[in-house]
Amino acid sequence: MRTSFWHNLFWRSLVIIFLILAFIGALLPGLPTTVFLILAAWAASKGWPALDHWLTSHPKYGHLIREWRAHKTIPRKAKVIATLMMLTSGSLMWLTNAPFWVKVFTDIVMLMVAVWMWTRPEPKRELMVLTPAKPNNDTPPAPKL
Repeated sequence: MRTSFWHNLFWRSLVIIFLILAFIGALLPGLPTTVFLILAAWAASKGWPALDHWLTSHPKYGHLIREWRAHKTIPRKAKVIATLMMLTSGSLMWLTNAPFWVKVFTDIVMLMVAVWMWTRPEPKRELMVLTPAKPNNDTPPAPKL
């Protein structure tokens, strides 16, 4: 029982961290939202089933998480938006007084993320239809938020 407590605490802490980063990403340019939601759903699937169900059933982001889990796909629109945001952030970084090595490092990291992201497949047209998540009778009901 004690291991279960620490196990759930670890995964739930990760979920909360990823959700906070996703929320910040929704407000700030340059920080992704979808990636952190996918990570939150992954961590929730390990130790917070009710929140996992809520995330995968979310009307706006749930289909992205389900597509990622099922086919490891990223829609082209998300790729374009993420690339433009990283390009904007990387360019604006050069106007700051941050140390040179920080500017170079962040641009290299964003370039690596963009290359990785563009090598992921895109959903097929028939998969892009927004279908509700399949109910899972083993999963407790979603939390009331």
